[in-house]
Amino acid sequence: MSPKIIFAGTPDFAAVHLQALLEAHYDIVAVYTQPDRPSGRGHKSTPSPVKALALEHHLPVYTPVNFKDEAALARWESHGADLAVVVAYGLILPERVLNAPRLGCINVHGSLLPKWRGAAPIQRALLSGDPITGVTIMQIVPALDAGAMLVKRELTIAPDDTSGTLFERMAHEGAQALVDALPDILAQKIEPQLQDESQVTYAAKLTKDESPLDFTKSAAELALQVRGLNPWPVATCKLAEVTYKVFEAKAGDLPVNAGSPEPGTIVDVTSTGIVVACGARSALTLVTIQAPGKGKVAAADLARSKKDLFARGTRFA
Repeated sequence: MSPKIIFAGTPDFAAVHLQALLEAHYDIVAVYTQPDRPSGRGHKSTPSPVKALALEHHLPVYTPVNFKDEAALARWESHGADLAVVVAYGLILPERVLNAPRLGCINVHGSLLPKWRGAAPIQRALLSGDPITGVTIMQIVPALDAGAMLVKRELTIAPDDTSGTLFERMAHEGAQALVDALPDILAQKIEPQLQDESQVTYAAKLTKDESPLDFTKSAAELALQVRGLNPWPVATCKLAEVTYKVFEAKAGDLPVNAGSPEPGTIVDVTSTGIVVACGARSALTLVTIQAPGKGKVAAADLARSKKDLFARGTRFA
């Protein structure tokens, strides 16, 4: 008899994993995801990517707000699942939920645990300049991302990776790891490995407060900030009371003929972009930016069209 699996997840990252399970012909007896949310300019109620995929495949979908009421708990238990696979679901699962499937619940987490437990592991790895990240499949316990590890897969962070590109690569890496490991997980052939609590770091949720670029920092730090905050919440800088979003930037040395400009000062405009002085005698070239209410543009093109605004010596706030 085919093992019965509950899948719980919400965003695109999770949908990639559900798609992989479907292509591997696993018996998904129930799909759990976050309730529909308002989206777009019209604030139209929109299903999560996981719900949309589940409905496309005619799978039963459940969207409890939480698992605090008896009806939600009883419904979860009624599926008689052998295993629950949880990927970026967004709800805390109480012990009764965790214990209901015969083999418990497993999670695909976007880091090499115990590093970067928490809400934003992929972004924090980028923001910290980690050269390597990966995915960990672990058993779920009540404590945050603290369960025993079943599988780990490493992934090299490319020099031009953003959180967006890294999310996509890691989603497919995690999905493949899940499909590869699931037969042995179901057969209980993998020995769980406890996490080293002395090596734990936490990946706090991103906020818009992290967006402003502080040009007193080194350009290398700011380039990581730009990559790590793309596509959300996006790094920003302010010039003449206008806040620009920065989607792409390159770190380099301060030009030798620049003198000793204050951090935030425009020292050059090149074919690549707007060169801004930073701390540690470095310079950040703004490559792709966006003005309020406008689309993304090459910073060099914008600077050429507004030469007075982006003149050398002008300083970002």
